Amino acid sequence: MNICSVKFKDFGKNYYFIYEDMVLNKNVNVVVDTEKGEQFAKVVSESVDDLKNIDVDKMKKVLRVATKKDYNTYLKNLKDAKEALEYAKGVISDEKLEMRLIEASYTLDRKQLTFNFVADERIDFRQLVKELAAKFKTRIEMHQIGIRDKARDVGGIGMCGRPLCCYSFLTGMETISISMAKNQNLSLNPTKVNGCCGRLLCCLAYEDEVYSDHRKELPKIGTIMKTPDGEGKVVSLDVLNKKYTVLIDGENKEYEI
Repeated sequence: MNICSVKFKDFGKNYYFIYEDMVLNKNVNVVVDTEKGEQFAKVVSESVDDLKNIDVDKMKKVLRVATKKDYNTYLKNLKDAKEALEYAKGVISDEKLEMRLIEASYTLDRKQLTFNFVADERIDFRQLVKELAAKFKTRIEMHQIGIRDKARDVGGIGMCGRPLCCYSFLTGMETISISMAKNQNLSLNPTKVNGCCGRLLCCLAYEDEVYSDHRKELPKIGTIMKTPDGEGKVVSLDVLNKKYTVLIDGENKEYEI
């Protein structure tokens, strides 16, 4: 028994599947069995050694290496899903539902059509599902996603001038807190610490551990310190460089840990 990791989207999450009696290589397209039905995916790694956080007992199988027919079906499903998305948007507009559709996707075997949407409140979409099921003759699933998930699906350019991290390389959403911005002495202006999604920047987590470790070695602002130049009060910190400034007799003096 072998275990591989695959992605259903280029910048999506990794999923794990068992495979037997086949040779898989990185970037090979495969068809896998899921709870929703057959899905088209791309191999990220043909072997997984660390099984610590993986439940092997519940793992489903790679059914086959994708054929040309599978690929053509996948492309047709993408086209049909876009048309389904536009139709569903029209129905939502007619019924005046307070929800915004983001994406639609078919399983490879077309046993399920999933719509991702964002909404500020709970939505009663039972009538919508009935109409969509009658139209597309398949099972309909409405999946509410968060605003950060929307940014990951849609993509965009961040304030750094590069593609959004969640869209380009992040495989999961970390918990980001305002304390991370405070820890890094950043302005708490929303235009400075919020990303395109309107939530706190994912990159606040990248250096937070370093800042936290450095702060443990530095005095807190307001602390009274004895220095070679006399006693004074700590008035500012340069956390990354492990430096602090002390006000002594009306003059600022900088010291390094």
